[in-house]
Amino acid sequence: MQFAELGLIQPLMTAVAAEGYTTPTPIQQKAIPHVLAGKDLLGLAQTGTGKTAAFALPILQRLAEKAPAQHQRARPIRCLVLTPTRELASQIGDSFRVYGKHLPLRNAVIFGGVGMEAQKQALRAGQDIIVATPGRLLDLAGQGLVDLKPLEVFVLDEADRMLDMGFIHDVRKVIQLLPRERQTLFFSATMPREAQELADQLLKRPERVAVVPPSTTAEKVEQEVFFVEKSDKRPLLTEVLNDAAMRRVLVFSRTKHGANRIAEHLEKHHIGAAAIHGNKSQGARERALEQFKTGKIRVLVATDIAARGIDIDDVTHVVNFDVPEVPETYVHRIGRTARAGASGQAMTFVQADERADFFAIEKLTRQQIPVVEGHPFESSVPMNIIPKSIDPQRRAKLERAEEDAERRAQGLPRNDRGRGGRGGPPRGHGGGGGGPRPAQGGGPRPAQGGASFGGGGGGFGGGGGQGAPRPGGGGGRRRRSR
Repeated sequence: MQFAELGLIQPLMTAVAAEGYTTPTPIQQKAIPHVLAGKDLLGLAQTGTGKTAAFALPILQRLAEKAPAQHQRARPIRCLVLTPTRELASQIGDSFRVYGKHLPLRNAVIFGGVGMEAQKQALRAGQDIIVATPGRLLDLAGQGLVDLKPLEVFVLDEADRMLDMGFIHDVRKVIQLLPRERQTLFFSATMPREAQELADQLLKRPERVAVVPPSTTAEKVEQEVFFVEKSDKRPLLTEVLNDAAMRRVLVFSRTKHGANRIAEHLEKHHIGAAAIHGNKSQGARERALEQFKTGKIRVLVATDIAARGIDIDDVTHVVNFDVPEVPETYVHRIGRTARAGASGQAMTFVQADERADFFAIEKLTRQQIPVVEGHPFESSVPMNIIPKSIDPQRRAKLERAEEDAERRAQGLPRNDRGRGGRGGPPRGHGGGGGGPRPAQGGGPRPAQGGASFGGGGGGFGGGGGQGAPRPGGGGGRRRRSR
């Protein structure tokens, strides 16, 4: 199928052609006809599937059918796109501008972390389309600057991430401002119970479209796992980055403070890196992204929340520095590489108390990820020993205590961010499941160590170890399928 077969008007086709689009993605093929028909839609799609165009193009066409005069100043807000992060809001706003550049429609982006005045001026000037994060939108609505009663289309994007970030109360407040009669489009990468309940509340007889089941990893991503102690994760990351093939690397950290420490560690070892997370200013986040995209730095260290929705091409490697507690998150993380038909590689560093979470990932994806053996930082805990995962709330407390201790050592005040408030501690997904893992394919996993690592010298990654190798590490890195 070609874009020309989707029934888009000529101004949109001209914009699409200028962007080099000829063949719509599966989500675009499935969603655009339903949105053009004015139907509610439930879309299940991962990041990078082209879903922004899947809703932006038909929305622009529907609004253009009753477009106001170009000079008309008093314009009601006819479309609201609600999204969880500033980065994603900016990207969606850019997409509306690019696709709608030949239409007499206006759009503005509303998010926190920057001054309000420019956003207030944009709202007073009149906008057909608003792309917003929940908190800033509610702030401006409280000042009487946002009237959603004339709204025709409401889009809730990245609904599962919105819930994970603790925005459910703000989302419900926004919903109360919407008119009863409207078209609603609901997009989510996964459908946990809370997301399904919200979809049931918002949607009326929706069409359902889904592309790539959320338990499926990208086919061209080569995956491997390193069993390592927590204290050795940063040296291991430095070691693997000796590989010059790791040109553009996205590293995922569970916490904001952890992301900072990883980036600082890499910079000390002369590896260009920057961290991006919710505590960074908008300017700092944009600079880090630009440096990463242009190749000024090799490594971008991000939390899941900050990375969701960021569109970065040609990521050669994804490193899961911390194992995600929600198995589906692993699928989304490694999907950041091997995009647009390219190949990529994903590495996961697993400490002992993360093993249950890691094996939950293998269960979800129905695959065994090859283990890298013989590396200098190999865990001394045998693979068939699976400690119970730490409860997420206790993990959050331990991480805060560790951060406070490090800040005290540096003479800095305690960081009180994240101690209560809207977000609260991480939600308790995954975990549990102590005891040995059932054998897969015959017998328990062998204990690591001894001559099974084999091999003569040669070192790991061609670059000499960071610290002394583990006993039994032997020489050379080997991958073993289980």
